[in-house]
Amino acid sequence: MDISAIGLIVLAYRHLFHAGNFADVFKHALLVQLALSLGRKDKPFLYLDSHAGIGRYDLNHAWARKNGEYRNGIARIFSRTDCPDALRPYLEAVHEENPDGQLRFYPGSPGLVRRLLRDTDRMALAELNRADCERLQNEFAGDRQVQVRNMDGYQALKAFLPPQERRALTLVDSSFDRANEFRRIADGLAVACDRFATGVYAIWYPLMDGTAARGFERRISDSGLRKLLKLELSVRPGTWTDGMRGCAMLVVNPPYEFDKTALPLLHWLWKALSIDGGGRYQVKWLVGD
Repeated sequence: MDISAIGLIVLAYRHLFHAGNFADVFKHALLVQLALSLGRKDKPFLYLDSHAGIGRYDLNHAWARKNGEYRNGIARIFSRTDCPDALRPYLEAVHEENPDGQLRFYPGSPGLVRRLLRDTDRMALAELNRADCERLQNEFAGDRQVQVRNMDGYQALKAFLPPQERRALTLVDSSFDRANEFRRIADGLAVACDRFATGVYAIWYPLMDGTAARGFERRISDSGLRKLLKLELSVRPGTWTDGMRGCAMLVVNPPYEFDKTALPLLHWLWKALSIDGGGRYQVKWLVGD
């Protein structure tokens, strides 16, 4: 496939079709806990989002309603009151977007993390799709703590790292709409860690092609990293082939006891979001403990 065709594929992706699905709930609940962990120290930090999207999603939009993926995601837990403490900051953020108590708007990762930044922290957002980037710029217009760039996410890892704060949380959340995306992520992470080895990196990926995912995990595990934690949430059994059965996140240099925080959170989410009791949840150290 030539470069121009790849560009068309990249620009065709719209997260609005998938906003608020179980993968978003998994990813964003963990992301909020990571940001909270960095905020517990007095020193400032940078939040870098390599594939930032538009920042806020209207679930009444025709694209969101087409497949209604949010119905098996955020809609299942929006009104629950029995969630674990670790999930509450995430759910509170979603409720803040919907003050009338009716689920309509869903905050993306930039919106969620922005609520948690202190006056000394910064946020750098990269979005390759020009139209989405313009919407993201409008979302944060006038916010001096937020920088939005229309650029490739893997180039953003080079542009913003190492940060002047010497502390950073980086989310790599690719849309996986191109071939060889696992290779791009692994290459990008290698560059990022070479530039800034002590940063916290959260890498989200779907569990659809098991062979490719396992190969990716082995490559990252064998890359020389000292601390690597895998977190997984599957809502369908491993034999499921009609779409995404689950997703995972690799966290490089996770904050102290993040694994212990994540375990009950994922257990609750699995019980709330699994389809007919299928799938599983997992918190596993691939390197270190």
